Amino acid sequence: MSENQSLTIKLCGRIDSGNAAQIENEIMGQLSCNPSDVVMDAAELDYISSAGLRVILHVRKLYSGLRIINVKPEVYDIFDMTGFCEMMSIEKAFRVVDITGCEVIGEGNNGKVYRIDRDNVVKTYKNADALSEIQHEREVARLALILGVPTAISYDVVRVGDSYGSVFELLNARSFSKILATEPERIGWCEQEYVGMLKKLHAIEVPEGKLPSAKEKVLRHVSGLRGKLPQGLDDKLISMCREIPESDHLIHGDFHTKNIVLSGDEVLIIDMDTLSVGHPIFELVPMFKAYIGYSESDPGIIQQFQGYGAGIAKRFWHDSLTMYLGTDDENEVKRVEEKISCLAYAELLDWGFRHKPDDRNSIDLWREKLIDLLGRVDSLLFEVNESAPAQNANRLEVEADVNNLEQVISFIRERAEAAGCSVKDGMQIDLAVEEIFVNIANYAYAPGSGNAVITVKTENDPAGISITFTDSGKPYDPLKKEDPDITLSAEERNIGGLGIFMTKKIMDSVEYEYRDGQNNLTLRKYFKVGIK
Repeated sequence: MSENQSLTIKLCGRIDSGNAAQIENEIMGQLSCNPSDVVMDAAELDYISSAGLRVILHVRKLYSGLRIINVKPEVYDIFDMTGFCEMMSIEKAFRVVDITGCEVIGEGNNGKVYRIDRDNVVKTYKNADALSEIQHEREVARLALILGVPTAISYDVVRVGDSYGSVFELLNARSFSKILATEPERIGWCEQEYVGMLKKLHAIEVPEGKLPSAKEKVLRHVSGLRGKLPQGLDDKLISMCREIPESDHLIHGDFHTKNIVLSGDEVLIIDMDTLSVGHPIFELVPMFKAYIGYSESDPGIIQQFQGYGAGIAKRFWHDSLTMYLGTDDENEVKRVEEKISCLAYAELLDWGFRHKPDDRNSIDLWREKLIDLLGRVDSLLFEVNESAPAQNANRLEVEADVNNLEQVISFIRERAEAAGCSVKDGMQIDLAVEEIFVNIANYAYAPGSGNAVITVKTENDPAGISITFTDSGKPYDPLKKEDPDITLSAEERNIGGLGIFMTKKIMDSVEYEYRDGQNNLTLRKYFKVGIK
């Protein structure tokens, strides 16, 4: 080694009172070349005593920048308890995790999340030298947790191939992408939980200086389009972006269904390295890109990335935006979507020029879309109805129309199955639900129309489910109806009248209450544990 280069010294076996003097002489011999800095590789060091620590301290006095790397956990504990970790940089050895064949449960801009066993996942990073990224993400995740964001904190850093990974405990975690791909009938529940989480994030105020401004990052993207749009449109875009006010409210920055996971019965958000602060548009823009923009010229991209088709992606985007804005006015939703997509196409175009210059189909499409929008959009500002919460995930309101029966049954069945309902119990619940809802649809508002609200609650002791049907139609207590005499012959019996009778027979309880001008009918079913 030539003078003034870095020197790596390998520490092996045991360093104790019996060999410390000899090892110190060997180290000093290696230092005679006057290296610029020194690194000690302790990958093969099994034990170190106080005599060995004195050797290390001697070298540290000569080289203030001394680093010790790849330290085994038991040796690291010795350095830590003696205060050496405070005096110098000492890096614990990373255990190796093999992700071959592991399921991908999440994916963001900078890496993927794999399930490595029932309880744990590992996030891998695209950058081979990701230690600084990992440290940053752990710091912002801790900040998010303190601020009230339901997330997971990495408890270990590991080696994954040629890069590093962060290990998290996420019990039985499934991403919303996985749920939508395998159980598309749960899209309503996913949308409600998703928007509820989004509103929760955006209500959080971040202390000044803790996170970067989302606006500054976006301005860099749109400024990259100078000279690449028809005259004046680039300046108009930049001007509209600058008019967006700064905000101290939390922005995730990569809020799509692969980064929202159901762990047990808790919904969590992962991939926290993109956190920033700003106006809601800076959250909605990457959402639009994830569900619409990137796959617009090739719908197969959304299937490849999210695991579900373009149809589900478009519905999820539209419904989530509508719920987030808190309006049923489709014209207003479209107006806001144009503002969002204007900025989204600008970012996509800048990204395409920098990373995919040969993908002319996408670049030409995004440029055409952006130019068209800039001819109509004069401001990127819009209002969000903060007081309009996302719909309760266990509450469904529909028009009392028999055509909505299948939606009602699916809504209830989904929650019953999640609570452990058997096939037999599920069939009986479906039957009772059909009888009650059809009755409301046919008679509650006749000859007019109105809505029915279905509320589902799960019960634990004993396990079961309660279903409440609420309508504002004519007061009617079906429990007062006399049960039919089932002993009569076919000739003697009246046609009809069996619906309420069957409901009372197959449900464990049926209760009626007329309150505040509304009919409330509650069905309860306790599950037969062990019966499938």
